[in-house]
Amino acid sequence: MLNKYGVTADELERQLTTRGLQLITISFNGAADDPAQHKAVLARARDAMDFLHRFGADRLVVFSPKRGKSPEAFATMCRFYNQLGEAAAQKGFKAGLHNHLGQMVQTPEEIDRCMEMTDPKLFSFAPDTAHLYLGGGDPAAIMNKYKSRLMMVDYKDAKRAALGANYIENTFDLGAGEIDFPACHRVLRDGRFNSWLCVDLDIARKGPRASYEACDAYIVRTLEPIYA
Repeated sequence: MLNKYGVTADELERQLTTRGLQLITISFNGAADDPAQHKAVLARARDAMDFLHRFGADRLVVFSPKRGKSPEAFATMCRFYNQLGEAAAQKGFKAGLHNHLGQMVQTPEEIDRCMEMTDPKLFSFAPDTAHLYLGGGDPAAIMNKYKSRLMMVDYKDAKRAALGANYIENTFDLGAGEIDFPACHRVLRDGRFNSWLCVDLDIARKGPRASYEACDAYIVRTLEPIYA
């Protein structure tokens, strides 16, 4: 990503410091379902964690491969995630699954399978509420089921109506969709969640500033009192 925009790590660090921001993770993926590529994927993961460590980060968010694979490929993926989690732990990191539409871990059933087939001591869960909901799940219920494995959470609202291939059109600012975020927040409170909670935007219909201001107002008005 830095190469794409011609930005050095030093420049990124300066910009983050200037803006009072902190880099907490990256979206990491690779051919977890292909044993022939596991060595290379692990090497890239270690490089990614070395980069993140420079900025004080200790989370590696892992996206699964594209859908349409066999049950054997799913099992291979899960075995690899245990290896990846072990490699992460050696660097003082946590690695965890990020559910996503169009990928091998999309539905509640697939999340269950992945969680069952990975070691909770090695591989965590970093859910996206919009993808949980659009994938057919109840975000609060799924978060509650795996609250002991939550390493970070992306809050993103969504509506299911007219869900098509371009799911981004089904995502919204917090409070503008159908997800019960107060229920999600109570799960985090009751589970004594103490990690990163990210307000995630796939689309900003009125611009990024307006969207984040709307999300901020929703958080202050609706979610902050839950922790009060």
